[in-house]
Amino acid sequence: MSAPGVPLSAYAAEIYFRGLADERPSLPTDPARLEAAAREVLADGPFGYVAGGAGSGATMRANRDAFDRYRLVPRMLRETTVRDWSTTVLGTAMPAPLLLGPVGVLSILHPDGELAVARAAAELGVPMVLSNAASHTIEEVADAGGAGPRWFQLYWPTEDAVTVSLLERARAAGYSALVVTVDTWTLGWRPYDLDGAYLPFLRGVGCAIPFSDPAFRAGLATPPEEDLMAAVGRWVPMFTGTALRWDRLDLLREHWDGPILLKGVQHVDDALHALDAGMDGIIVSNHGGRQVDRAVGALETLPGIVHAVDGRASVLFDSGIRTGADAAVALALGADAVLLGRPYAYGLALGGQDGVRHVLRSVLAELDLTLGLSGYADLPALRATKDAVSTPA
Repeated sequence: MSAPGVPLSAYAAEIYFRGLADERPSLPTDPARLEAAAREVLADGPFGYVAGGAGSGATMRANRDAFDRYRLVPRMLRETTVRDWSTTVLGTAMPAPLLLGPVGVLSILHPDGELAVARAAAELGVPMVLSNAASHTIEEVADAGGAGPRWFQLYWPTEDAVTVSLLERARAAGYSALVVTVDTWTLGWRPYDLDGAYLPFLRGVGCAIPFSDPAFRAGLATPPEEDLMAAVGRWVPMFTGTALRWDRLDLLREHWDGPILLKGVQHVDDALHALDAGMDGIIVSNHGGRQVDRAVGALETLPGIVHAVDGRASVLFDSGIRTGADAAVALALGADAVLLGRPYAYGLALGGQDGVRHVLRSVLAELDLTLGLSGYADLPALRATKDAVSTPA
């Protein structure tokens, strides 16, 4: 976390001053070069799992195209020397409106996986959303993150006893909000993974949370340590293959006493339905283009959902965020916070905890500089300006 009075953009100055000693950043600050560098060190399966999208990749392109259709409109001669991007979302304080989104099976990128991510996030005070499909347990990741803020993402099991057990474990380990992913009740058509016949879960990778769960283990004749394929055969159909329903949300509310967010909302009617169901937050998202090919770019749907929700719940955003400037656009369009995905995964692959920290500091620094140079010193100032971005033609 930045020291009091030190702007997030100080990372840029730090890099320049290190250059006086002929020291350059060990990893790129440009997200395109970061991805290219990760491609060089990762095997085809792990790289494709992170980088790939559904079908032809049209939704991934639509996500980026949507950002290209919006433009910030900078304002000049405003006092923005001192800036403060700190905010609180659903009771979670953060130094800027940025969270690390849930990315599963991170051990395919680096042995430390989610542990490295949790440590880097905690260093900077950035909330981490732990994927249910993690390579380490709920408790191990909580220990790694220490006092850092953390949320838990759920791929909703079909067995209620397992669902309740996972929720109880997450609350006991200090996860303050529940993120329910609603767009991935079964896997989309993913050519990268299909062409390589690569699905880590079938090898028991990314299954640390269920395999360590007492309610899940109670349904096994032998523990996963002795019969891995039996455990895989029980878990995979439990979290994929059965469509979710609105009338089931009551179960989550009954067994989770903190905020609940639905991740994967892309239509105003679904956002309003979430409000009617008592949800506390919505994450406008299309899963980074990994589920439905030819779907609308997620950013295109954000303004309408923000308008319809009208402050009655928190509205967050992911899908297509690569830079601090991207984050700035989504915030200017009304998102309460954004979630970062692929870039920090590439940082993890290239440098473990240090790589995640580098990516986070880069995105935060660019966010700070972009909004400061656009005439905004804090979120209230940005929120008060109706024309901070130009609208698509």
